[in-house]
Amino acid sequence: MKGGALRITVFGVVQGVGFRPFIYRLARHYGYKGWVKNAGRGVEIHIEKGIKTEFQDFLRAIVEEKPPLALVERLTFKPAAFKGFRDFAVKKSKQGKRFVFIAPDISTCPNCHHDIMNPGDRRFRYPFTNCTDCGPRYTIVKALPYDRSNTTMSGFPMCPECSAEYHDPLDRRYHAQPIACPRCGPSVILRKARTGKEIPGGIERAAELIKKGKILAVKGLGGFHLACDPLNPDAVRRLRKIKERETKPLALMALDVKTVEKYACLKPAERKWLLSERRPIVLLKKKRDIPGIAPNLDEIGFMLPYTPLHYLLLENLKLIVATSSNKKDSPIMKEEDEGICGLCDYVLGHNRPIAMRADDSVVKAVGASPLFVRRARGYVPYPQKVPAELRSSQDVLALGGELKDTVSIYKDGYVVTSQFLGDLDEYPNHLYFKETIGHLMTLFDVKPACVVSDLHPDFHTTRYAQRLGLPHLQVQHHHAHVLAAMLEHGTAPETKVLGVSWDGYGYGPDGEAWGGEFLLADYLGFERLAHFEPVPLPGGDLAAKQPWRMALSYLHEAGFASVPRAGILKNVEMKKIQGVLEMIKNRIRSPLSSSCGRLFDAVSALTGTSPLENDFEAEAAMRLEAAASSRIQASYPFVITKENRLFRISFTKTIKNILADLDYGLPPRLISSKFHNTLARVIVVIAQMARKESGIDTVVLCGGVFCNKRLLSRASDELERKRFKVLRPVVYSPNDESLSVGQIAHALARLKEGKGLSL
Repeated sequence: MKGGALRITVFGVVQGVGFRPFIYRLARHYGYKGWVKNAGRGVEIHIEKGIKTEFQDFLRAIVEEKPPLALVERLTFKPAAFKGFRDFAVKKSKQGKRFVFIAPDISTCPNCHHDIMNPGDRRFRYPFTNCTDCGPRYTIVKALPYDRSNTTMSGFPMCPECSAEYHDPLDRRYHAQPIACPRCGPSVILRKARTGKEIPGGIERAAELIKKGKILAVKGLGGFHLACDPLNPDAVRRLRKIKERETKPLALMALDVKTVEKYACLKPAERKWLLSERRPIVLLKKKRDIPGIAPNLDEIGFMLPYTPLHYLLLENLKLIVATSSNKKDSPIMKEEDEGICGLCDYVLGHNRPIAMRADDSVVKAVGASPLFVRRARGYVPYPQKVPAELRSSQDVLALGGELKDTVSIYKDGYVVTSQFLGDLDEYPNHLYFKETIGHLMTLFDVKPACVVSDLHPDFHTTRYAQRLGLPHLQVQHHHAHVLAAMLEHGTAPETKVLGVSWDGYGYGPDGEAWGGEFLLADYLGFERLAHFEPVPLPGGDLAAKQPWRMALSYLHEAGFASVPRAGILKNVEMKKIQGVLEMIKNRIRSPLSSSCGRLFDAVSALTGTSPLENDFEAEAAMRLEAAASSRIQASYPFVITKENRLFRISFTKTIKNILADLDYGLPPRLISSKFHNTLARVIVVIAQMARKESGIDTVVLCGGVFCNKRLLSRASDELERKRFKVLRPVVYSPNDESLSVGQIAHALARLKEGKGLSL
């Protein structure tokens, strides 16, 4: 009498995470025969037994005992024909229709770290040691299924020892696609940058050079870091000059948590993220300043080593600067021929190719939850499940905005969002943008029914979408911000929310510059409920670079007959001030904008916390946040008026009271605190109006301004005290990186309604 058999399909993050050897061991444990293999749709399993069985123990164990990096999104099974297999085997991967998730790059696991530190191990001090629980994934994969032949390791044939491990289902390196050793794997090469001459000594010599004040380009998983000694002021100054980065913070890599704690305060959640297998840069409160690393800010960014090479480099150094090796506003470099030699003294490279470049992720803590500043290595391409009511059988491609761009694809109920791509007004980033689109569409076999972009007619993404020959949907910038958070939190399609969408700039349907917006929104559309009173941007984009211009604009709107020489205005020539005032008065190159970001610039300039000119985006706002005291509860007055169902928030009284406080001698830390409290109070007041008029009790906090954790925390706390449900991006950044996610959400709602798909 024949026994029973079952065919199982597992969908999720199940390739490259040791899932097949896990199934092999599980089947052997329960005495089942059959096979397991990677397939285009996930992992397929055939199990059988010579006596009648329900297989419930096996199915339950798949979900409850899966490998730590695996994510089981869906498990289906059905009866199968009994074949009479005599053993359980791992079969060759099946080619065909592809849609399976690939794990992000994962930091070195404890077992592999032990191997590289063990003199008796054949991988002792080998910088490319990995197993199924760690190592590169997304940055080396060229196609799916995730097999060695589809990765950049295909050019490294395994030696007999590695092959034996790779083919032994009981070994932790079983089917670890990047498996390597000193005999058969990649190797490091140390060169002089100027001449390209190879010099001996490898990683140990590289560490000595850093100690001597040299700048090194170090090749990691997703590209090169520029490394130097952070405690050597001359090296840091020279690095800043090379990077054309006068004040923008530099990231640090520390050997261990003990080293981090010398310089920064560490809360439990922050410690957890530092030590997590994803190893992001974590922004921490300064305990002890390191001059030149994060000037004028109260936070400093640390990460821990995430490859064996990093561990070996830091073994004696303990701490290095590890900043992205890119020219200003360009993507991280992944190959030496991209110009890396012009940025350093020496190059510590290696011969394992990088398929897809990816920068380091950056997070900070708001309570126990992460607030992403940049989402990339370690988190991409982790999938986002779409609410069942929005799912479509058609694929979608979304291109994001213009600055801090990402692209997203939708397929079969999931969104996959790219790593941070940068600002597309820079040509190298535009090439990176196109490279990433091609990589995602190939990797996940995407054939989009439509393409989605921002509403702005002149964005590079808009023009690119128009050239694709697909039905083209456009989503208003601030609406997309709101939808990204709604999709992430699984908000039902019938739900309306109040979207508090604050940033520096977004193109409005009226052709005006929006930025301080309150939207009554659902997936299909929105109504503008309230916004900041528009003020002139003297010089247009120049107003975002020179905060003192916005101070003059707000002073003019507040009715000051003469300009108070407050804050950084003391350092601006009167001739320049008069010229800008004339621009404002006569509306010469001074478009109106409701931007919240520009209000931050104005207050930062008036308090003297901002620079004369921002070295990087939001520098003035970040300095203002850093200056704030944590204890003060007071706020400033503001005025709300209503015209034709639209509320306007005026900050002229706020500005007048700030000037009065400055005259009184109040320090910037108290003024900054009162200003942050004011904005939180504005949110609560408008939310209460929305509840009264429309019955809305869910508030979404989104847009780049909410990278400000002081404002985010204060506003969230105040709203929750008033019994509002508060949503904000948690697995994405609130800034423009999330736009492509929101664009996908709108497109799916339109597809569901059968609207908007004609060319």
